[in-house]
Amino acid sequence: MPLLIVLLGVILLVFMIVKLKLNTFVSLVVTSFVIALLLQIPVAKIPTTIETGIGGQLGHLAIIFGFGSMLGKLVSDSGGGYRISTTLINKFGRRWIQLAVILASFIIGLALFFEVGLVVVLPIIFIIARELDMPLMYLGVPMAATLNVTHAFLPPHPAPTAITEILGSEIGHVLLLGIIAAIPTIIIAGPVFNWVLQRVYPKVYRKDIDISVLGHYKTFKLEETPGFGISVLTSMMPVILIIIATLCSFTLPKGNVVNQVIQFVGAPDAAMLLSMLFAVYTMGIKRNKKMDEISESMVASVKQIAMMLLIIGGGGAFKQVLVDGGVSNYVSTLFAHTSLSPIFAAWLITAILRVSLGSSTVSAMTAAGLIAPMAHQFGHGSAMSALMVLAVGAGSVFCDHVNDAGFWMIKEYFGLSLKETFLSWSTLTSVLSLAGLATVYGMSLFLA
Repeated sequence: MPLLIVLLGVILLVFMIVKLKLNTFVSLVVTSFVIALLLQIPVAKIPTTIETGIGGQLGHLAIIFGFGSMLGKLVSDSGGGYRISTTLINKFGRRWIQLAVILASFIIGLALFFEVGLVVVLPIIFIIARELDMPLMYLGVPMAATLNVTHAFLPPHPAPTAITEILGSEIGHVLLLGIIAAIPTIIIAGPVFNWVLQRVYPKVYRKDIDISVLGHYKTFKLEETPGFGISVLTSMMPVILIIIATLCSFTLPKGNVVNQVIQFVGAPDAAMLLSMLFAVYTMGIKRNKKMDEISESMVASVKQIAMMLLIIGGGGAFKQVLVDGGVSNYVSTLFAHTSLSPIFAAWLITAILRVSLGSSTVSAMTAAGLIAPMAHQFGHGSAMSALMVLAVGAGSVFCDHVNDAGFWMIKEYFGLSLKETFLSWSTLTSVLSLAGLATVYGMSLFLA
């Protein structure tokens, strides 16, 4: 019965989002109430369960998301993203142009959400493709694959950060292992898939693409943008601080004063705050921007993630209902008696939800609530729980299709028909997801 109730809840969620076009956050909360009633949680306790789920989920995550969004917006508005992309592309030349696009997309993708990163990078690679007389798709595939991987695998992006919290993992472990897993995943879903697709379905590699659909976007003169080094340092500052703290936690004594200071600076909240303040100086004050202008960028960035925060809170409510209703323990017990690997089980549940719901964040959050007890059995902060976070991330990008905004963005930006988008983009995200699963499973053989 518990699984049947969850299935009915997911069907209701899909119906409200896809058919009724109801707001995703509202749909999640309504579904949470319905499932709570079906699971026979006392009526008087249901509001408390919902509030606990939303509040517990958004706790310190709101700080990370808010500061991360501000940092990304400051880098983007100052022309830092433009500088990173054009410098790498000019250095690598035509032969290694895909590698340049991957590196630029990876650095920018650490600071920006997938959709925002796409809008920032696409005009740049459009110009490069035109100058080098290349199809836009040739550069678009590795770009989109890389942005998708950073969005799914790496904190401080919303889904992996929230899943890390739910599954009781350490954000530094997830970041380190996520970067390792990202390398082969990007290679397979980027250059390798690009090579195959160009030979199997060459008609999507057209040169006469019009990206006026992007609407107005800010253009920069290279000499007016921040330097390459400071742009990269600012974009990667949170990652650098968190990785340094993680490495020092393994190499320095815990009671060491230096280590304690490093751990404080490298804690996610502190790292994001310091990085954001650093960006205010390097991308704002140092660029002779007034504080009013800097503040406007920061306010605009928070508006962009407001609905994302509510959706994550709604996912937390859904998760708490599953926990309080006993579904999570039931699922954990069920999989404890199966031969399925926990890594594969985490990926499979998320992938099914992703195909049904469209949103990678909602599917990841929902799946994390279901598999949390499975991850907790490995212990807080274990390598296996970090790998399960990455498995959920890989499942959350599986087979992007018509129920996700990213599908339509790719269709319009690359001038594709519906059929072409299915055969190229939906296939690419499926390959990316499976490559991610294979990589994470391979890592588990050495770390389990």
